[in-house]
Amino acid sequence: MILPELISNEEQLDEVLGTPSPQLTEMMRRLDGDIMILGIGGKMGASLGAVAINAIKAAGVSKKVIGVARFSDPDTRKKLNQLGIETISCDLLDRQAVAELPRIKNIIFMVGRKFGTDGNEELTWAINTLVPHIVAEHFTASRIVVFSTGNVYPLVPVTSGGCSETDSTNPLGEYAQSCLGRERIFGHFSKLYGTPLCLYRLNYAIDLRYGVLYDIGRKIWEEKPVDLSVSHFNAIWQGDACNQALLCLEYCTSPANVFNITGPESIPVRYAADIMAQIMGKKVTYSGNDGSYALLANSAKSAKHFGYPTVSLQQMLTWTAHWLMLGGRGLNKPTHFDTNNGRF
Repeated sequence: MILPELISNEEQLDEVLGTPSPQLTEMMRRLDGDIMILGIGGKMGASLGAVAINAIKAAGVSKKVIGVARFSDPDTRKKLNQLGIETISCDLLDRQAVAELPRIKNIIFMVGRKFGTDGNEELTWAINTLVPHIVAEHFTASRIVVFSTGNVYPLVPVTSGGCSETDSTNPLGEYAQSCLGRERIFGHFSKLYGTPLCLYRLNYAIDLRYGVLYDIGRKIWEEKPVDLSVSHFNAIWQGDACNQALLCLEYCTSPANVFNITGPESIPVRYAADIMAQIMGKKVTYSGNDGSYALLANSAKSAKHFGYPTVSLQQMLTWTAHWLMLGGRGLNKPTHFDTNNGRF
């Protein structure tokens, strides 16, 4: 893929986000069965659906992509249908409704709740653990790639290189604990039924309309201080993250296989902010002291299997700064990457 120097509108952005890799296109020629994306209505769902559809077309094979969500926003459903994705409206907390879903061979599970957990912990636990129970019991014969998060790891020294998949989990706060609960529920049923499973621990996906770089860049553009309480972070272009999620279908095993999905760098907040401020022609200011611990993951395993991301950190910084300077739309979904107490 030849990357544009800059991205100037949402149509161009969605085109770049929806570009499949040659590796994924080749996999689609081998993959048996259709693909169902559960929770496709979230902020990353449309990009993943587009990557799947475009990879299938490029491979020249006949395969359905089916998106499942409540679809409280009809425009989301319309957009997915226009991409060629079949849609089914379903409340995944409703066991009977899930029982009526077709048993598709390949499942991408994107359902999850994060923001708003503090003060409404019960709903977070229900969505992050009860829905997996219902889904795992229905799709026992499917391959399932389960979106998880690097939040299941503890905070580690910023010089550590991040947690690897073999490191112990030790989640901080109820949101992160419920995410580990999601993994444990799927893992239990994977062992019980032999369901092939892949746990996809992502942090953080970058779409110019949201993400860590958007959060930092927006503060710079609005001349607000950038918080250094969490001084380092990981990031990966959302298009690369979508490609890797679909590639994980071939790595599902029982017991579960685990992948950290992120970029190769532990990125200093100061570095990212300084680069974007320079591009914007702004002066960056900071608040707080450089934290010595952060949520960081080591992506060496995913890089070995899927290759390094196609979009570099420098490219993401340039695109994000330019997007903010243009007044590009934001989704008003802050990552809260600078939260270090586990409360979201």
